[in-house]
Amino acid sequence: MLVDTNVLVDVLANDPEWADWSIAQLRAQAQIHRLHINPVIHAELSLTFSTVEALEGTLAALQIPVTEIPRPALFLAGKAFVQYRRRGGTKSNVLADFIIGAHAAVAEWPVLTRDVRRYVGYFPTVALVSPD
Repeated sequence: MLVDTNVLVDVLANDPEWADWSIAQLRAQAQIHRLHINPVIHAELSLTFSTVEALEGTLAALQIPVTEIPRPALFLAGKAFVQYRRRGGTKSNVLADFIIGAHAAVAEWPVLTRDVRRYVGYFPTVALVSPD
C-alpha cells in the first residue's frame, strides 16, 4: 500500500482535524498491507523536515520504506497527465498525484489518502482507503 503524503503530514504535524483518523488508518492498514512511500512522496515529505537524516529516521521508526517507481508507472503517469490536459487541466508539469496513482496502479497496491479526486478520475483500478 502506498501512503499518501497528506496522511503522514497529518500524523507528523498532529493535525487537529485529521491526525486521529490518519493514525488509526496507518495502524489498521499496517495489519493488512506492507506500507510504502515512493520517491515523490519522500520529496513532498522533505518539506516538513530540516534534514534528510531526520526524515529517514522518522520513516525507519514508522517502518515505511521508500520503494522505487517502476518505469511502466512513470509511462502511465504521463498518459494520465495527457488525459488531464485534454480535460482542461491547467498545470504544465506532471503532477505528483499522477505518479503516485500510476505507481499504485502498476504495483496493484491500494493508496491510503485523504485526497481522492485525481486517483478516482485517472486510476479507477486503484483501491483507495480514504475518509467518506
